[in-house]
Amino acid sequence: MVTGVRFLWRHRPPWRITLSANPLVIFSIIFNYQNKIQTAYNTNVMRICSLMLLVLIMFFGGCWENAKSGIENKSINKETVAESPVIIEIIEGKTGELNSDTLKQFIKQNSADNIEFYQWNNHYVVFGNISDAETTTQQIISKYPNSKVKLYDDMFYEFDKRKRCSDTTIAREWNDIILTANMVNDTSLQNEYLEYHATQFEKWSEVSKGFCNAEFQRLLVYKNGRQLMLVITIPAHKTLDELNPKTTENNPRVDEWNSLMKKYQEGIEGTKKGETWVFLEKR
Repeated sequence: MVTGVRFLWRHRPPWRITLSANPLVIFSIIFNYQNKIQTAYNTNVMRICSLMLLVLIMFFGGCWENAKSGIENKSINKETVAESPVIIEIIEGKTGELNSDTLKQFIKQNSADNIEFYQWNNHYVVFGNISDAETTTQQIISKYPNSKVKLYDDMFYEFDKRKRCSDTTIAREWNDIILTANMVNDTSLQNEYLEYHATQFEKWSEVSKGFCNAEFQRLLVYKNGRQLMLVITIPAHKTLDELNPKTTENNPRVDEWNSLMKKYQEGIEGTKKGETWVFLEKR
């Protein structure tokens, strides 16, 4: 009978075994068959679970790498790229408290490296892409308590050759020239001055054409209170004396603009009589 059962097992599934077989033998065969099915089922479940776990590890691992890369890139961008350049002016209040070398060293330790330094009399100017200008300003105030420190982050005028000129080619190297002056001490005239600059590209388009003709790369104007800071960027191999006359070349409207602006401007404290804009020397 056992032999018959074995024969039937080889050729027919357990559920087709004849009822004449020994019930205990039939039960044993069915039980073993179920164990095999269960073992195969468990093995497949484990394989599926392992595959799903591997997929999850790869997915979240990729997310982490992307997030980590994003954090690192954000950190790099914060250090190397600022939204726009700013100016910090330090007016020495106590003779001997400031000198350009120690100021440079201090700024570079606490800010970005791509910055420039200028000086006129006791006025020291820092210009460039400073990631956290307000914090840097406060650090300078703490470092030089007897000096007056002013932050110029209010840029109210920007000429950009790439946006305003037909020739959008930018010089590979350039120099930044910085001048300073005051607006006259009259609120009404100050507002007029600012309004002229806000509408210059539309109402005085010849002025920007003159800048294009003179190869100015950019021109920025900042203010802090009444004081103005003017930044003119030109190709490194050219001089302002060489280029500036080209702004009025066959362009009398620029002469008209320059004459009009004179009534809104005056020299800062320490300038000579009749002197308005003063150049800060690059250090």
